[in-house]
Amino acid sequence: MHRIPAGRLLHLAFLIVLTLPARAASEPDYAIASPQLVEVLVGLVKIDTSNPPGNETQAADYFKSLLDRDGIESEILTLAPGRGNLIARLRGNGKKKPLLLMGHTDVVGVERSKWTVDPFGAVIRDGYLYGRGALDDKSMTATCFEVFRWLHRLHVPLDRDVIFLAEAAEEGTPSEGIDFLVAKHWDKIACEYALNEGGGIRTVKGEVQAVGVATTEKVPRAILVSAKGISGHGSRPRLDNAVVHLCAAVAKLGQWQPPMRMNATTRVFFERMAAISTPEEAFLYTHLEDPNVGTMVQERLRATKPEFNSMLRTSISPNIIKAGFRFNVIPADGLATLDVRWLPDEEVEPFVQSLRKLVDDPAIELTLAEPGSRKPAAPSSIDTEMFRALEQAQRRIFPSAITLPLMLTGATDSAQLREKGVQAYGLGTLANEVDGATIHGNDERVSVEGLGKFLRYLYTVVVEIAASK
Repeated sequence: MHRIPAGRLLHLAFLIVLTLPARAASEPDYAIASPQLVEVLVGLVKIDTSNPPGNETQAADYFKSLLDRDGIESEILTLAPGRGNLIARLRGNGKKKPLLLMGHTDVVGVERSKWTVDPFGAVIRDGYLYGRGALDDKSMTATCFEVFRWLHRLHVPLDRDVIFLAEAAEEGTPSEGIDFLVAKHWDKIACEYALNEGGGIRTVKGEVQAVGVATTEKVPRAILVSAKGISGHGSRPRLDNAVVHLCAAVAKLGQWQPPMRMNATTRVFFERMAAISTPEEAFLYTHLEDPNVGTMVQERLRATKPEFNSMLRTSISPNIIKAGFRFNVIPADGLATLDVRWLPDEEVEPFVQSLRKLVDDPAIELTLAEPGSRKPAAPSSIDTEMFRALEQAQRRIFPSAITLPLMLTGATDSAQLREKGVQAYGLGTLANEVDGATIHGNDERVSVEGLGKFLRYLYTVVVEIAASK
């Protein structure tokens, strides 16, 4: 038998160590890290940051105190009192541009009487942590924070700076959060890639089926529908009754299905969804553009999968109608507000013109509401180093699943980053369809076990994209 000299064996062992992935020598002990994440999230959920008024500085102070214990410098930036945004940075060697890990600390309000637990009690029951913000968005914020801390604790060498941002005011008042930071402190958060809220890891019967990664999102901008008539006594009905004209216009707009138009993200989404769906559902996803059955398929989606249907087109939802002040007085005017979620590349004025033509009533006027700070921007690419890292981490942590690129029908602060040229991707923890529906709802909750799995996935992604090889 041929013997290999001891020196040669030592040399071979050294070469093997050099070729091991960076994460092999720099991964947290998840038996410690996962419970610590839950502990951090419990403390964060207990801070009432309902927006309005927000009071996010309390959450920023909470993170700052934890960072101070680890010897990590951080700063809190505010535009308005109490609306603090915390930023911290781990320095890399500068070979690559920074990575931003972010989440928002404000939450929507609650109807306390409709919760079965204290919405700010962070109660853990039956494997779930209950509380406002448990899913939107304190679980993402806390997980980004823990990944950031473990990079520091394990002294992971970095090819790029890693920035942690706990931002304020995402829920409807971005002027005091991301808009303020982009306008006044861009140098502190400028990055090549950003990981933010917006996606989610889909589970079915306890098994991970797909890892959803948001690469783009629709643009929220309302349309106002107004009607004019002549007021009068309710006992003498008029043909120019503003309420009648307004309701007829709203009915036309609400029933109309704008044309379908897929983009690079949604085309891949439906292709991959077909691979993990029942034959009946897969037929819908693979025949959207079939000239023979496409119309039927789209109407079926409209009735059974409203979220998927909205991903295919600019959507219209009439949500507010105001008219009249007494039951026996014919009002002179009325106003309806349409929640319109525009495809990122939709041409706004031609679309509004098509709505005017559809309504076809001189008593009705359609006007665009003022645009918000979330503007149309090019989707983040699915052909980047980051998206490949996301897919690689999915294959390692959830090998039986697939990665799904998503176009959000809602809105996040990734829009402002994409407008600056950042490749921003939306992620989220494990949730089934029922639990995911508690976002902004009653008894919002997150799986404790799922948090640990999400931590491992996110840490794997960050090491792959940021650690020195």
